[in-house]
Amino acid sequence: MIPPIIRTKADLRSRVAEWKAAGESVGVVPTMGALHQGHLSLVRAAEEACDRVIVTIFVNPKQFNNPEDLENYPRTEEDDAKKLSHHRVDMVYVPNPEEIYPDGFATNVSVSGLTDVLCGAHRPGHFDGVATVVTKLFTQTRADQAFFGEKDFQQLQVVTRLAADLDLMTEVVGCPTIREEDGLAMSSRNLLLSDRARIKAPALGDAMEAMAEGLRAGGSASELRIEARKRILAAGFTEVEYLDLRACDDLSTLDKPERPARLLAAAWLAGVRLIDNIAV
Repeated sequence: MIPPIIRTKADLRSRVAEWKAAGESVGVVPTMGALHQGHLSLVRAAEEACDRVIVTIFVNPKQFNNPEDLENYPRTEEDDAKKLSHHRVDMVYVPNPEEIYPDGFATNVSVSGLTDVLCGAHRPGHFDGVATVVTKLFTQTRADQAFFGEKDFQQLQVVTRLAADLDLMTEVVGCPTIREEDGLAMSSRNLLLSDRARIKAPALGDAMEAMAEGLRAGGSASELRIEARKRILAAGFTEVEYLDLRACDDLSTLDKPERPARLLAAAWLAGVRLIDNIAV
């Protein structure tokens, strides 16, 4: 059964108030739509942990620093709702833009430090947009838990930090990256790849895995990065924005995984920006 689609925060709050009055826990899975198995794995995690599950779909204009990227982002609401019909989802919250950013909206949520590196360095304002909309969605849904994929690892760290810093009542839960059979990390942006580019896309993860193995064997990121970049570009990628070993907690740069670390990368293939990360 296709779950009900709610478009106003008044209707959302009315239903959530009923659930809360009954003592039920609420889980939220924030998305921008174009749902794939990665998103659905978050829905399953929410189903297991919470009495009620809300999936939000909102293509957030504030986290796009490129208007063309915003315009081209896949929008598949009808198909998304059908995919969610196979899960215990109590509501799909698809707010109109004015429900999130009404006339006169003048507040910005910014998380310093964590947002200055990696994607933040290449996408000015992106994480302010993420932090602002996530804060809004947490307060509108009154969720007890929110489920995010580790595939967007920097985003996960940013959201976790803002929830802690602002004393929000929502616990942020990170869930494992889901991959295609050929190893490509699932992403809504994969839909933008041509058939030819899609064949080349797994080379990013392959090069990262090889670099991660080198790091685990005692190699240094500064040396291993050179060969990994060459391998990615040779596969047909046009640019490697970053390929960094970072500490999990504060995303500081590491040369060797002397504490819990992630190898993170962003690269361009046929006009599509792909990101990935691997625990080291």
